Amino acid sequence: MRKTLEKYFGYTDFYPLQEDIISNVLDCHDVLALMPTGAGKSLCYQLPAVMKEGVTVVISPLIALMKDQVDDLRSMGIPAASINSTLDYNQSSEIKSQLIKKEIRLLYAAPERIMIPDFFTFLQQLNISLIAVDEAHCISEWGHDFRPEYRKLNLLKTNFPGVPLIALTSTAIPQVQNDIVNQLNMAAPKIYRSSLDRKNLFYQIRPKKEMYQYLLSYIKNRPKDSGIVYCQSRKSVEKFADKLQRDGIRALPYHAGLSSDTRTENQEKFIKDDVEVIVATIAFGMGIDKPNIRYVFHCDMPKSIEGYYQETGRAGRDGLNSDCILFFSYSDKIKHEYFIRQIEDKQYRQIAYKKMRDMINFCESKKCRRTDLLNYFGQKYNQHNCDMCDVCAPRNITKFALRQTPEPKSLKPLKTTSFSYQECDQKLFEILRNLRKVIADREKMPPYIIFSDVTLKEMSKRYPQDLLSLRGITGVGEVKLEKYGRLFLEKIKDYCKENNIKLKTELAGQKAYSVVELKKQHPTAYAKWTNEEEQRLISEYNNGRTINELSKLLGRQPGGIRSRLRKLNVIL
Repeated sequence: MRKTLEKYFGYTDFYPLQEDIISNVLDCHDVLALMPTGAGKSLCYQLPAVMKEGVTVVISPLIALMKDQVDDLRSMGIPAASINSTLDYNQSSEIKSQLIKKEIRLLYAAPERIMIPDFFTFLQQLNISLIAVDEAHCISEWGHDFRPEYRKLNLLKTNFPGVPLIALTSTAIPQVQNDIVNQLNMAAPKIYRSSLDRKNLFYQIRPKKEMYQYLLSYIKNRPKDSGIVYCQSRKSVEKFADKLQRDGIRALPYHAGLSSDTRTENQEKFIKDDVEVIVATIAFGMGIDKPNIRYVFHCDMPKSIEGYYQETGRAGRDGLNSDCILFFSYSDKIKHEYFIRQIEDKQYRQIAYKKMRDMINFCESKKCRRTDLLNYFGQKYNQHNCDMCDVCAPRNITKFALRQTPEPKSLKPLKTTSFSYQECDQKLFEILRNLRKVIADREKMPPYIIFSDVTLKEMSKRYPQDLLSLRGITGVGEVKLEKYGRLFLEKIKDYCKENNIKLKTELAGQKAYSVVELKKQHPTAYAKWTNEEEQRLISEYNNGRTINELSKLLGRQPGGIRSRLRKLNVIL
């Protein structure tokens, strides 16, 4: 498991519960995983998909989520695809053909697609090794984002009785948890509840007085940071987006009243860092994998604490500090009551009233925001002072609003390091961020899929000088090292030379050997592959040579041999 984690995903350690969850999935147990945004839910089915024979089917509610994850997996050398309404007949047929040929390990689809009879029959022809139901709270009428089509997924266990099923969500009160297990017919599932405490998020409730002035000042003090501004109505979205644009902010609107093409275009520009701010109704966000959203504003009170937790959870998915600021007034209560009265079903209307009252109590509370949030989801928070909300740390509000926040003491990166990610060489970070954007635009993908901010910050702290030391950076797997390594090393080495920076020879406590030293053992390591070499590699592998034998024969590292075999579609 750890070798697979490091090889493909570039990490040497798991987040809490990940290893146990993955072990149970590999042992064919059903699993319910309750984990906050940013805790690594997707890895719990992506890593088993690489290790298991067959296809992992991932049921996801939104096309945007599917696209992000498929692009990310492919960038790591993991064959994945999604079938959705944006594809034409020929594109869907090609993916089905690849599935039959066992060329795809992960298939993403919406619940509506899964339950189409012809498609369901097609799935029964495949060797399905795992089924993952993402955003599983959508199955429950008690959930804040109920989707009736999720209810039909109970047929999965009936038709695929021997296939393990993992259901994942970040927001589920006890009623929702029970609904997920019962509605999916899960067989004696192993249930894992990670702490829902997002330690890197700063929570603040503010009065609506001078709301726009505060919002504008905040954004202008963070000109390169990405953020979401939520509004309740389409009219408010348009108004705020227009005002921000006129005040020099790169902002775009997003709501259901815009055409599908406009929504897609605006979302893509935000994801690709072509604009910093998206002003949106709650139609935007679920399934957005962009990890470097540094702030989430709510200009109106959300309908429920579940919705608030889910929406604020889009900030700081990379573990770096981020702000969640909600503007509240009693006019919000009047607006919500008006819409609740339009609900015809008495039970749903009562549920909506209760959720609204809980949300108002949260906004009015004088207790720690974190304590109230976690208690709502049934988790006790025993710390006297979280030091990361406006109640516990009012002295920090100005500091948090105007510049980058201090690092929480308890933040734990996936790969153990001895430095704060926010204590890096900012000039080098900007150089690497610009390089990342150029590469991302060329490859038509979001910048964070190339490397995350966390990875760039670690590079900007460690100054790696060769491919081996770069390989030790968090998030640099074998495929990305081979594809982008030299480009980033060139920028780092040029920067060190121009600024007379003493070269680092240590990385995470290990000596970083130079490529020159490495080539004493593997003479052609990192040299460009020729057609003749590739043909010889395929021939020798098919004749039974092992990876280590091929390494000695061709003078390359074992990792380079595996990577090339994978690129040539000889092995996964």
